[in-house]
This record gives sequence, C-alpha cells and structure tokens, in this order.
Amino acid sequence: MKGRVLIVDDEREMIALLERGLVRRGFAVGVASSGEAALAYLADHDVDVVITDLNLGAMSGLVLTERIVANRPGVPVIVLTAFGSLESAIGAIRVGAYDFLSKPIELETLVLVVERAIRHRQLTDELVRLRREVATGRGGELVGESSAMRDVFDLIDRVAATDASVLITGESGTGKELVARAIHRQSKRASGPLVAINCAAMPEQLLESELFGHVKGAFTDARASRPGLFVQASGGTLFLDEIGALPLGLQAKLLRALQERTVRPIGGDAEIPFDVHLVSATNRDLEAAIEARTFRDDLYYRINVVRIALPPLRARGGDVLLLAQRFLADTARRFGKPVVGFAPAAAEKLASYEWPGNVRELANAVERAVALARFDTITVDDLPDRIRAYTPSALVVAGGDPTELVSLEEVERRYILHVLRAAGGSRTTASQILGLNRKTLYRRLKAYGVSDE
Repeated sequence: MKGRVLIVDDEREMIALLERGLVRRGFAVGVASSGEAALAYLADHDVDVVITDLNLGAMSGLVLTERIVANRPGVPVIVLTAFGSLESAIGAIRVGAYDFLSKPIELETLVLVVERAIRHRQLTDELVRLRREVATGRGGELVGESSAMRDVFDLIDRVAATDASVLITGESGTGKELVARAIHRQSKRASGPLVAINCAAMPEQLLESELFGHVKGAFTDARASRPGLFVQASGGTLFLDEIGALPLGLQAKLLRALQERTVRPIGGDAEIPFDVHLVSATNRDLEAAIEARTFRDDLYYRINVVRIALPPLRARGGDVLLLAQRFLADTARRFGKPVVGFAPAAAEKLASYEWPGNVRELANAVERAVALARFDTITVDDLPDRIRAYTPSALVVAGGDPTELVSLEEVERRYILHVLRAAGGSRTTASQILGLNRKTLYRRLKAYGVSDE
C-alpha cells in the first residue's frame, strides 16, 4: 500500500473515477460526499492525505481544509478547483492547503501530487520524532539508527570489555575518533586517560619523540626528558589516528613496542613499560598499502585484532536527518538562535544528497544553515548551493546518459568505477561490495587505466 487517501466530493461520478484510479495504483481509499462526512471519517480513521473538491455544498472545501489544518495539522490537503479559478486556489493555500489542482483532473498528475504529499507527511512526522529524541538527549555523541550503525554499536559494546587492539576504518569525516572515544568511555579503563595523536600531522622525528618520549640532550631542543604518549596513556587508551600515514621506519619501532609492551625513549638506554588499550584508525586501504610495500603486514595484523568499519553517511539512510537535527540543536544553542527544525523540503534535500564529506560535511552544512536562517525552521534557501542544486544520478549506467544504449561491458565498467568512487577509492571495500576477488578488481581497474592513486 502506497498510502491512505480520503476523497471528498459531492459528485458520485468524480469519486468513482478518482477512487478507481488511485486503488489501481496501490492506494487505500476512503470516500466522503460532504465536509461533515469527511470530518466524521477523520475522527475514526488515520489518513495520509485528503483530496477535496472546493464546492461541497453546506460546508465548502475551503472551510473543510481550514478545519483539517487546525485539528489534524500533519495531514496534507489537496484542493480541486474549477478550471482557471486562481482566486479560489490562492484562498486554499492561504488557509493551509498543501497543493491545488484545476479540473478536469489528469489522473497521473494527481498521483504524483498525492505521492509528494504523502512523502511530505512522512518527512514531517519523522522530523517531529527526531526533534523529540534530540530534545531528550538520546544517543550521546555517537548517534544512529541504521542497521549499519547498529552493527557498529554492537562491536563497540563487545570490544570495550576487552583490551584487544581495534582498527577503525572508514572514509574521512565518518566519525572514527567518536568511535574511539565511545570504546574508551565504555571500557574498564574509562577512569584512565584517553590520549590521541594524528600520525599524519607531524614529521617522522617529532612523531617518534611524541610516541616514545626522549631523554634530556637526545637532540638539539631536548632541554628536559619527556615521557612519550605510550607512557602518558598507561592505564587508559591510546588512539593512533591516520595510522596508515605512519612512516615505515616508525612502523618497525611501533611493532616492537606493541610486542614487548615497553618503549625506549629517544637517546635513552632503559626500557619503560606501558599498559594501554590501543585503538587505531585510518581512511586508507591498508591491505593495498601492504601490497604496495608502504605498510608492514606484521604491524597490520597486530593492530587489526578487531576491525570496526564505519559506513559512509550515504549508506546510513535516515541517520542523515537524525544527525542533522542533533547538529541543529547544538548549533542553535551555541548561536543563541530560535531555530528548532527543518522544513520538509529542506529535509528531503538533505536526505537525497550523497555527502562525499560524510558527517563532517553535514555538520558544516547545518551550521551554515542555522547561521543564515531567517525563520524558526531551516528552508531550502538556507542550505549550501551544492546541496540545493544536487539531483540523484542514475545508478545502473552510473555517470552516463540514462537514455544511452551501451554494451554490457561498458555498463560493467561504469558500475565498477561508480562503486569504487562510492567506497572512497578503497579497493578492498569495492571488491567486497562487487563480490570480486581483489586481484580480479585490480586487473580490471588496470585495464580501465585507473592508477593506484
């Protein structure tokens, strides 16, 4: 069933025509021959949309619309008017009608408007629910209701009870550090420190000093001894972000430290023990890096005891709106603006966008929208240009003209490249989605002229 529709008209022939056409297209249909009968029907039945004629007799369609908008504000009303009756149509919109159509009615046009109205109601209901959930503080820092995120939460719960090394993978902006913080917060080490470092953010010598420490005089600026992060994090969690960027020389030293559970500071002679739960993260394909000899396989197996793969935002369905409402509430509070939610049209734009920058891009877009908002809800005009202008592309031909006829081989090529882009360039993830052996995928990409970059 596509939705529940109430048709209100005092002409039996019109009711029969609309009812037959809508039922044939998968809608459940109720009928009423007057405004009073329609209100009585609505008192006992839940419907997704009302279609009413403007001329109904004792109670006009305009009055009926006004009554429905006042008492059942979530139910959109489509008003049918006589051909060319623009004044009546404007009056209907003013009292809160969702849309209007001029008679004679094109059934296919009516179906499109009904489907759009039902989608509008579903989005409105969803936004109200999400606003309520965010207002009650549900979910903490890491939020999500999609099946992909439920799997992530389950892994976090299970691994937090152990000291097994965790590797968090996912595209940039998916929230890998939030997962690391959730693991620490739920672990038996929660009272200890959480120490984080970005391995891509500093040169090799400085990174080595940060990780392992140094003794006084070990190098020019070493005016005092300093313990490394492994020692500072003892009793807690050490989070190595962007571990795929770790230089090969440091990879060997890190592997030795993890095996021995001790570190030797730069310039020192003594081994210093440490006790940390190691959590690492990367947006790189480490298995491809192993094949390219830029990452050690023995270190990979040491850090990858439990792997948590974070899904991209485009694969998380309704989580987009849940996250957007959370960001809106936080930003509105920070900016001191009375913005409480999203208009359904704006929510639809957010839900259909691809989000190449993932959660980080969504947070940025919502912050901008709140800053520019003129009303208490975010409208389409408040969203960034790239989101307003975005229209979903055809998937099968992926990037080509949907009307273009191409060979099966070309469809396969385009689809493989589409999946690779959607996987953020990760050959491992793409091969899993495609169901291809990684070596087979590599051969095909080479044939397509796709470099390792």
